[in-house]
This record gives sequence, C-alpha cells and structure tokens, in this order.
Amino acid sequence: MKWTNQAELIKQLTDRQLVNQVYLTQLILLILTLGGSFFLFDSMEEIAKLFSWNTQEIIRYGVSAGGIVLLIDIILMALLPARFYDDGGINKRVFRSISVLEIFVIALVVALAEEFLFRGVIHTHFGYLTASVLFALMHVRYLKKPVLLISVLFISFYFGWMYEMTQNLWVTIVAHFMVDFVLGVMIRLKLMR
Repeated sequence: MKWTNQAELIKQLTDRQLVNQVYLTQLILLILTLGGSFFLFDSMEEIAKLFSWNTQEIIRYGVSAGGIVLLIDIILMALLPARFYDDGGINKRVFRSISVLEIFVIALVVALAEEFLFRGVIHTHFGYLTASVLFALMHVRYLKKPVLLISVLFISFYFGWMYEMTQNLWVTIVAHFMVDFVLGVMIRLKLMR
C-alpha cells in the first residue's frame, strides 16, 4: 500500500473507528506476543520472571525515564515548528475524541502489549538491537518525519537499555505508559499545539 493511499484511508475513518483500530492493533500485537511466547519460552515461570514488581527499580528507572522522555518531548515541541511533530493528525484525532479515562486505558493497553512483545519476547530472544529497531519500524507513520523517527528511535533504544539494566518489564511498561498517558492527556486538554 502506498503512503498516500494509507493516509487517504485513515482520513476516511471516523475518530471512533480510528480509536478502534488502535485497540485492534494492540490485540494483534498481544496475539503475536502470546504465540511467540508459546514457542520461545520454556515455561510460564520463565515468562513470569520478566515481570518483577520492584517499586524502587520501577521508580528509579521507569518513572524517571518516563519523566526524561516527557521533558525532552515537551521542550522539543515548544522549540520546533509544529510540522516537525505532525503525524498527520492521527494522535489529535484519537486523543481529542476520547475521555481521560479512555486515554488511561489505551496508554495502559499499548504499554503492556508493546513492551511485552518488543522487550519481553523480541529483546529477550533476539537482542537489544533487533527489538529496538523493530519497535521504531512499527511506528511506520513516523518513517517520513525525521524528528518523530529520531524521537521514537531514541525512546526505543532508551527503553531497551532500561530493560537490559533491569530485566524487568514493569520498568519499561511504566515508562511507556507515562509517556503515552501524559502526552495523550495534553493533546486531549489542548495543552499541545
């Protein structure tokens, strides 16, 4: 499918249909994750070890990383022209059309599904570089936007590094959730241009 055709298709969707596509995409990622886990992990215990609730580690690495990413994003959005951060209006359409509670749900679902797949399965079995590059490539609408592409690459490698350091999915899930939730609420409340 050509980029322009994809953009035209997205324009034809209602805001609710676009939100539903987010949920559908995450469901597909979760199915891939569970399928990959079945073949790549030896036991449920091995999977459970990826999720270690360590409050100090989650705050030290996850919350601080989420805060750093948010700070950098907010500063760049204030300094750079709006067109550099324009994803075709998709994020605005999604987040301005739903409640703060649904933003919370979407941010949580996205963080759980994407981090479990990219850090838990791909990173664990195929390495840091592979998982980080695939995570960035998954965000295809950013590929023709240099600032967005560099941003998602930075986040991907940063979250991958945190996972390398901690071997704890809760760390990256919390960081990812924070970024998506706070930016989503900022879009919803029109605190971002």
